[in-house]
Amino acid sequence: MAKLALSFVANRTQSARDALKRLTEKYGQVSPSNADVIVALGGDGFMLQTQLKHLNSGTPIYGMNKGSIGFLMNAYRETGLHKRLEKAVSARIHPLQMEAKDAHGKVHRAQAFNEVSLFRQSAQAAKLRIEIDGLERMEALTCDGVMVATPQGSTAYNLSAHGPILPLKAPLLALTPVSAFRPRNWKGALLPNTSHVKITVLEPKKRPVNAVADNTEIKSAIEVKIHEDREATGIVMFDQDHSWDERILDEQFRY
Repeated sequence: MAKLALSFVANRTQSARDALKRLTEKYGQVSPSNADVIVALGGDGFMLQTQLKHLNSGTPIYGMNKGSIGFLMNAYRETGLHKRLEKAVSARIHPLQMEAKDAHGKVHRAQAFNEVSLFRQSAQAAKLRIEIDGLERMEALTCDGVMVATPQGSTAYNLSAHGPILPLKAPLLALTPVSAFRPRNWKGALLPNTSHVKITVLEPKKRPVNAVADNTEIKSAIEVKIHEDREATGIVMFDQDHSWDERILDEQFRY
């Protein structure tokens, strides 16, 4: 059996760059467009940036952890890589599409594999109206922020904000508040992944809000629309003995 053609990419840390040099010397290097697998060396953020860069290419991304937490990443090992890849399991993931209108009326679009978030910009709490599929579900949420998270993003900032962990194959999105003040006891909602969410910023001059799609930030947003883009696809690979489903279960039983 012919060996897989590999393309190694790395973030800017010295550790990742050193690993890139060693791995390319050991396994060779092809361009991402000619690769059977792209191997991303870094942390979760770099992994998701790599997914966005190669969206719809059909080329799977296999991450090896050279970051801090690396929840989406496989363990870094330099030996036996071809055997690991041959046994790895793959999952298809879809990004969120954000359409944010700013205070000047300009519309910005960006994609996110983790979450789309709105955050207060000043000392004043944000005041937000939430509509789902054209129906108003919350007239006014006073909070530090709110986010819509994907299953793959549910273990990131969403979890830190006490949102639910979602299995990767669950057809769901998590709508999670950040420090909700009114209504104080609102914990968020689980939405079908077909949902279209519209968040309107109330009193935007007094309570300015920023919108963030993963690493893309829009200042002074006044209206944000969010939905899952089912036509955009990334492929992530995990070691067979430590799949995403296993990690999700393990995370839920930690204490």
